[in-house]
Amino acid sequence: MTTMPVELDNPVPEEDVRPELPWITIVWNDPVNLMTYVTYVFQTVFGYSKEKAHKLMLDVHFEGRAVVSSGSREEMERDVTILHDYGLWATLQHDR
Repeated sequence: MTTMPVELDNPVPEEDVRPELPWITIVWNDPVNLMTYVTYVFQTVFGYSKEKAHKLMLDVHFEGRAVVSSGSREEMERDVTILHDYGLWATLQHDR
């Protein structure tokens, strides 16, 4: 006995398999923290080399902001919380 294929009147659309947009953590310039301290925080929190941490700090200082990490929303929420604990101004948003 064989079964006949059944045609669906309303086919189910395929699951959306596009990758989810990553989230980013942004550190904003502030009038409080010293540049050396911001460099130290980037090295401590993210394990960045002194050179990379210094470059990001300069972006914060001269551009007003720097993207310091990217990943899932949960990871970026954690990074923002840690940066707040160190006294830095940080936010997260979808990467564009």
